[in-house]
Amino acid sequence: MRLGLYYDLRNPGAARPWDRVYAAALERIAWADAEGIGAIWATEHHGFADGYLPAPLTFCAAAAARTSRARIGTAVVVSPLMPAVALAEQAAVVDILSGGRLELGMGAGWRPEEFTAFGADYASRYEALEERARELPRLWGDGRVTPAPVQDPLPVWIGARGPRGARIAGRTGAGLLWIDRDLLGPYTEGIRRRARSDPPLSGGPPPGEPRPRMGGLANVFLADDPELARAVIREQGRRNRASYSGAEKPGKQAAFPRLRVLTPEGAAAHIRELCTGLPVTDVFCFGDIGGLDDVLVERHTELAVHELTRLLADADPDEDPAAEGEPA
Repeated sequence: MRLGLYYDLRNPGAARPWDRVYAAALERIAWADAEGIGAIWATEHHGFADGYLPAPLTFCAAAAARTSRARIGTAVVVSPLMPAVALAEQAAVVDILSGGRLELGMGAGWRPEEFTAFGADYASRYEALEERARELPRLWGDGRVTPAPVQDPLPVWIGARGPRGARIAGRTGAGLLWIDRDLLGPYTEGIRRRARSDPPLSGGPPPGEPRPRMGGLANVFLADDPELARAVIREQGRRNRASYSGAEKPGKQAAFPRLRVLTPEGAAAHIRELCTGLPVTDVFCFGDIGGLDDVLVERHTELAVHELTRLLADADPDEDPAAEGEPA
């Protein structure tokens, strides 16, 4: 199971100079790569007061230039906001800069105001997502987009929190970038439909080839003393969760699971419980929480890279953790 760090580069109240926020993240990413982190992931949203990262592939290119081993992923690009050719070109450039390390995660998006800002159709976002997932391999394969990525095929993921998106991931041969056992059924249903299709569905690897693979966020923050750290980060964690999910609005469902502040051992047990019985290959936690003190963030990064990576190295997502005395 590959562990990654996930960045949204939020800066509440613009309390720090923006160039320093980005530089500090890249410095930590370079260090984590040198120390053996498995992956770096970047995300996308637009119009947030705290400057939520709006250009994940641009940031991924910068991360690629400062790393040599870690996979570089998007979790996710809001693909309906970008023409297929532009997305294919940008992804190819990042894959080239990274020497073939890009993991391209795409999503349908969920904030209507972002679609309005880009002049995109919110109602057809799922159709646009599936179209992008099918079109990108064709654009790379037939020479309409040059240069082509290093990887052939380039790994593609679909970020989805519901069955419709999970079925799209299965139908297009993509990985499912959300860890939820309730989505495994719709996801494998999509894979079976892909395998049955005659003629084959276009785009991506041949029908029936890709094995199911899942990945996504384990919302944990690591500390030597979780009780002490929890008291410090509670305010920032709640603010981030509320502003991202719209939880301050009546009837809005929270987007992320509750943040857990844990030791590396506690986080490993939680992640194994989360992933048991699922085909999880990748899991990531936030590399930073906007507004937190650097000392807490740097210790979290150290514990993730040196301790949690080691604890997860031999984790088998199909294994029952209860058999080893872990909480199930």
